[in-house]
Amino acid sequence: MMRENNKNCTIAVDVMGSDKGPSEFIRALIYLKDQNLLNSDLILLGQKKRIERLLSVREKFIPLERIQIIDADQVISMEEKPITALKKKKNSSMVKAIELLKNNEADAMVSCGNTGAMMAGGTLRLRPIEGIERPALAAIIPSKKSPFVFLDVGANPESSPIHLMHNAILGTHYAQARLGIKKPKVGLLTIGTEQGKGTPIVSKTHQYLQEINDQINYKGLIEGFQLFDGDVDVVVCDGFVGNILLKSSESLFAFIGETIKRELLRNIKRKIGAALSASAFKDMKSQLNPDERSGAPLLGINGNIIKSHGSSNAVAIASAIVAAQMVVECDMIDGIKSDILLANQKIEVNN
Repeated sequence: MMRENNKNCTIAVDVMGSDKGPSEFIRALIYLKDQNLLNSDLILLGQKKRIERLLSVREKFIPLERIQIIDADQVISMEEKPITALKKKKNSSMVKAIELLKNNEADAMVSCGNTGAMMAGGTLRLRPIEGIERPALAAIIPSKKSPFVFLDVGANPESSPIHLMHNAILGTHYAQARLGIKKPKVGLLTIGTEQGKGTPIVSKTHQYLQEINDQINYKGLIEGFQLFDGDVDVVVCDGFVGNILLKSSESLFAFIGETIKRELLRNIKRKIGAALSASAFKDMKSQLNPDERSGAPLLGINGNIIKSHGSSNAVAIASAIVAAQMVVECDMIDGIKSDILLANQKIEVNN
């Protein structure tokens, strides 16, 4: 269940990048109002006349007093090369949203658009936080006990120990903001917890995380079979492993759901059993449904950018907007800056 937020802020929303078009963003606004989750002013960027027409149809159900529209007649498609698109389409909804962040006219940005363009634009225009070399993408994953933050899920496929140490700090602050955990437990993903197992990069990262354990609540190495036990709140890995694992997990969850549905509908006895267990299946679907945990933040840059999947529905888009509200409320970037500076100083002194 998405949580409410109390601090007012301004969020720039790129409404043109979604596979489902701007109409899905209008449905997201209706959902946010219905659930009393919208505590921010929104700047909608995209084709103004089209957005106004969509809003007018459902204006009774949308908090129009909190909405501003900025015209952006260009759209960066999913197929375009990031750097080329950013150079050629400076009047696109994504580029204009990034510029609002750059100029402090918005506190956060949400987009369902081209991931590569968003990462490149965010990194080039907003720049990494001082002391951080590479940003990271984080995701919220369900587990047996409670959801956890998983990063990096694709921003940096080739990570050094310093990058992974930074990811632990980034993940800690995001878990505090998004999950409301005061002192998140951090684990480093590897292939074995015995001494000497894993790559030299993992071993060195393990050492670094132990050295900054007064800053983060580092619980040590974890293996793949422990991932969904829920014993840690932040799981750190490089972007290559993280992206494969995330997509594999999403595919597996979908496969399990489809298999259960198919088998329960195979005959009348199973259908009756399914009807009797409907509430249990509803709870299970809610727990595994990624829509209410949607929104992957690009962590480590001087701006709050939340990326939602290109095929996101209204609930997923609404969740990404709520995530944006949460990171602004917690002043997440300021906390990251101080912890990164301190951690880098410790590693430099000790090594």
